Amino acid sequence: MSEELLVGEPSRGQMVEAPALDEIDRQIVEALTRDGRLSIRALADQVHISRANAYARVERLTTTGVITGFTATVDPLKLGLATSAYVTLSLRQSSWRTLREQLQAIPEVKHIALVGGDFDAILLVRAADNAGLRRVVLEKLQAIPEVLATRTALIFEDLGTL
Repeated sequence: MSEELLVGEPSRGQMVEAPALDEIDRQIVEALTRDGRLSIRALADQVHISRANAYARVERLTTTGVITGFTATVDPLKLGLATSAYVTLSLRQSSWRTLREQLQAIPEVKHIALVGGDFDAILLVRAADNAGLRRVVLEKLQAIPEVLATRTALIFEDLGTL
């Protein structure tokens, strides 16, 4: 049984209607999450539906925003990014839009999330080395007027996406 709900879209701060998904839709999303380069034929075979049905479902899932894109998963070490850390930010009450643009302009910041709790935002930062991470935190992040405090947690080993 599938229900349609109104859910908040955190990236834009607006309410959108969540499309009803059945088990086949969920299997398609799971398969494409594992391998975004999967052909329609292979996808159809994997979830036991026709190619036309698989194509129509992927098109609908993309049009409705369930699937927002197809990306490559890369190894940061092989890109020369040997140091990774989660950096939490305590922020002044201000315009999130302005702060978001400033954070997005920092190339080492790979992910940004607003959160509730002891801090206001958490960032995934990847740098070539500890000196690069230090520059990002001390010279770039702490130079932003809206940032009151930072805390850095080094990632010793990335176990991957589940």
